[in-house]
Amino acid sequence: MKYYIIAGERSGDLHGSNLIKALKSIQPDSEIRCWGGDAMEHAGGDLVVHYREMAYMGFWEVIKHLGAIRKKIQFCKDDILDFKPDAIILIDYAGFNMRIAKFAKAYHIPVHYYISPKVWAWNQKRAYKIKKNVDYMYVILPFEKEFYQGFDFKVDYVGNPLLDAIRDFKPNQKFGFKDQNVVAVLPGSRKQEVEHMLDNLYKVTQAFPDEHFVVAGVKNLDKSLYSKVKNQLNVSLIFDETYDLLSNAKAALVTSGTATLETALFNVPEVVVYKTGTISYAIAKKVVKVEFISLVNLILQKEAVKELIQEKFTLENLVVELKEILPGGNKRAQVLNDYQVLKDMMGDENTSQKTADLIIQRSYNS
Repeated sequence: MKYYIIAGERSGDLHGSNLIKALKSIQPDSEIRCWGGDAMEHAGGDLVVHYREMAYMGFWEVIKHLGAIRKKIQFCKDDILDFKPDAIILIDYAGFNMRIAKFAKAYHIPVHYYISPKVWAWNQKRAYKIKKNVDYMYVILPFEKEFYQGFDFKVDYVGNPLLDAIRDFKPNQKFGFKDQNVVAVLPGSRKQEVEHMLDNLYKVTQAFPDEHFVVAGVKNLDKSLYSKVKNQLNVSLIFDETYDLLSNAKAALVTSGTATLETALFNVPEVVVYKTGTISYAIAKKVVKVEFISLVNLILQKEAVKELIQEKFTLENLVVELKEILPGGNKRAQVLNDYQVLKDMMGDENTSQKTADLIIQRSYNS
């Protein structure tokens, strides 16, 4: 079998790598061509384009780079036709992948979508386009199955791939910050996210001299982005050790995204932050239809963790909310209780293997 897999960001690379491993465990000789990152390549995929070439954040940023994005889409279409896959597997990354789904459908290439675009968040009628152009959808959030039922589209809830990643995680016994008062700082994997988070970090650390703030950097970004971390007495910087950091942290400051759910699954109380460009945020406010932005709150349908968005993402608010979730804080116990409810709702599926089984079964039957 030949599979063409497309992931456009860091979290998709992680989940794509585990899916590749699962596919290869059943079909060792399968050919897998992919757009993703280092993890997918190490898992056995033939990497065509790295996600760092496609990491545009926010409406305005995407508009500014439309020319480059269109060239990538055309290159991808040509590459698919040259490769002649038995199936295409799309991982989130809606703006790009929905165009590829429409193209693949026109060429009668089966389309499997693993990790649904967040159509429930805005422009929900896009679900009709998904139903039209996607043959099989594998959703990872409990409420998504019911959402698609409203559009008469039967999808498979396969659990959440983060559960696989965390289950397989083996802590580094030599991790450098054991037995310290660690507050994890997860600023995101995009340039704009890191800049906004670290702008506020220095003054926050001054308000907590007894805590050790550890920033989780990512190697695909220029290290100069993290220069603000240098020369701060109670701040350290690490790269690509996020799970080790979370397994040793007692609280966290997290940029909205997949990391909010990872932090919750590690049982670390968190404050969620998010800030983007003024124009992008103004557009988002008009079109986004959900009450929350963090996955934790979306799944629980309540503000279990505090969200500081745009103008609320201030030094003063960060200090107040971090105090509330540190040991002895008024909100800490409730956050931990909500995390247990979250875990119960998500179940304990072997997500990557279950999805791989379904893809292979359906590829043979198609």
